[in-house]
Amino acid sequence: MIAITNLSYYLGDRALYDGASLHIKPKQKIGLIGLNGTGKSTLLRMIDGEYQPDEGSISKSGDCTIGFLNQDLLSYQSDESILSVAMQAFERQNELQAQIDKVLHEMETNYRDELVDKLARAQDEFEALDGYSIQAKAEAILEGLGFSTEDLSQPLRQFSGGWRMRVMLAKLLLQKPALLMLDEPTNHLDLPSIQWVEKYVQNYEGAVIVVSHDREFLDNVVDTIVEVSGGKLNLYSGNYSYYEEEKELRNEIQRGAYENQQAKIRQTERFIERFKAKATKARQVQSRVKALDRMDVVDEVIDENAKVHFRFQFTTQPGRHVFQLEDASKAYGEKLILDHTNISMERGDKIALIGANGRGKSTVLRIVAGTEKHKGVRRLGHNVSFTFYAQHQLESLNVAHNLIEELKYANPNKTETELRTVLGCFLFTNDDVFKKIKVLSGGEKSRVALAKVLLSQANFLLLDEPTNHLDMQSVNILIQALQQYEGSYIVVSHDRYFVENIATKIWYIEDHQIKEYPGTYEEYELWLEERGLESAVSDKAIVSSAPPPKSTAAPAPSNGQKKEPSPKPENQRALKQAQKQVEELEATITDLESQKKKLETQLADPASYSEKDTLDELNEKYANTRQKIADATKAWEVAMLEAEELEG
Repeated sequence: MIAITNLSYYLGDRALYDGASLHIKPKQKIGLIGLNGTGKSTLLRMIDGEYQPDEGSISKSGDCTIGFLNQDLLSYQSDESILSVAMQAFERQNELQAQIDKVLHEMETNYRDELVDKLARAQDEFEALDGYSIQAKAEAILEGLGFSTEDLSQPLRQFSGGWRMRVMLAKLLLQKPALLMLDEPTNHLDLPSIQWVEKYVQNYEGAVIVVSHDREFLDNVVDTIVEVSGGKLNLYSGNYSYYEEEKELRNEIQRGAYENQQAKIRQTERFIERFKAKATKARQVQSRVKALDRMDVVDEVIDENAKVHFRFQFTTQPGRHVFQLEDASKAYGEKLILDHTNISMERGDKIALIGANGRGKSTVLRIVAGTEKHKGVRRLGHNVSFTFYAQHQLESLNVAHNLIEELKYANPNKTETELRTVLGCFLFTNDDVFKKIKVLSGGEKSRVALAKVLLSQANFLLLDEPTNHLDMQSVNILIQALQQYEGSYIVVSHDRYFVENIATKIWYIEDHQIKEYPGTYEEYELWLEERGLESAVSDKAIVSSAPPPKSTAAPAPSNGQKKEPSPKPENQRALKQAQKQVEELEATITDLESQKKKLETQLADPASYSEKDTLDELNEKYANTRQKIADATKAWEVAMLEAEELEG
């Protein structure tokens, strides 16, 4: 459907892509992943035709239509109703409806045969294009994305950017392009809407490319992962969990190949250094020099799973009770958010506040922070100090500061070395720390703002959608930081993987009350199922984000169980048998090692990853061979011990 061949694209003298290739097939569901700044959105814009590659080509079949949901659509404004905007997807049907209305109007005063014929033709085509059901289709998709029936007649202009993005998504879904490209669609969706889009994409008849940091979403909707790394497009046949497993396997193979090659290089260099002055060895030395020049260098494996090596501390310990709301009520006009609700949290509580948009989650955070007026009593506990993170906090960053200066402002007591350590945790290294805030991307600003929050020495954090605009590596860093954080926090998030890993209690808003489930998110989902209720998040149990276990054959039975020492033999027969067994096992291990190297060569070949069945078979053979080597090695050790005892 789309063939990307030897694609290269440069930003100044930096190559975002360098000879990258990819073939997109009909009905393929692709998750496009990679660190921020590697060019994921740029690739989508090149496929869409907005950007042109510097080298290579992107060819498309003649019937390939493309729908592209990108962040630029946030700024789209219109005085038309959101239903009308969504129905712009039906371009031809709308033209026919306008013709029909015009002809009917003319026929009221001038009934002519040619008008009747024109009306009949227009109505026939309109019916053939299913024009009479387009409004129902648009309403169903908009309501699936979280709009109420009353919202549909409201002008688009009065909705926030996130809600306008949903209207644009609805319009694209109604157009049903052959290739649907979604750039971070979950950033602006609540949990029920994410689950609805998951089901829609799963059943979508065309091909889909999704850029997303939401692991659960990728696990549930894609059948292929394409990783942007090193200017290449690396293909993995499977969902995100499968990618993680296969990525580790590839890294293991590459790491072994790299270490072996480095050892060979060191050995060759020692030979050259030792014999370069000897005339009798000149030919061998030159041969090895040329061999080094011709060698295809294996790259070292870069660990992309950054670890947080910084202890986030606060100086003031709070009392037992961190926060309480008593008889709290809040409404916006006739829209009731809270109605005489009571809730409290204690020191050490790690709370995720979840639910659909419009329920009042961000309002609750502002009430907790004391910035939202309400009825009732808000009470902070003894020695509680809090800090509040939300997307609008990015605007409070001082654009004239560099990163060190901005963090120094948050915590003047930290040394530059300590601040550099924190920035390193959030992927800012070397001279990055001297960048001005004004030149940072949205994701980079989010990381700086989060670093400031964790440096604030507050013992109570309020975090509103902290994972928006973060790539997966940054989300992982934030998870580690919050897991190490010894204070209390309330987090609003629609990222299920994130919530699963950082929350020990769940708050949700039901019947205008804040209610608490005293367990993890997964336990909360199971509890809802047992109650026979539909989750505030989804109507099915959470899909585990842990990678599936590797496919391995059952271990071969080992004859290497350690035996009791044998008495000294009266003759040499038993010794010879033991020595023969040792030799046979050594030959078996050598043969298995040879098989293992061949399999590693096949697994290192990118062509092996194009077919999932072939890859699964290779992985199974590789795992089985490694198990056989382990069993044979254990048997060899036992046989050697027996032979030594027999030699006695």
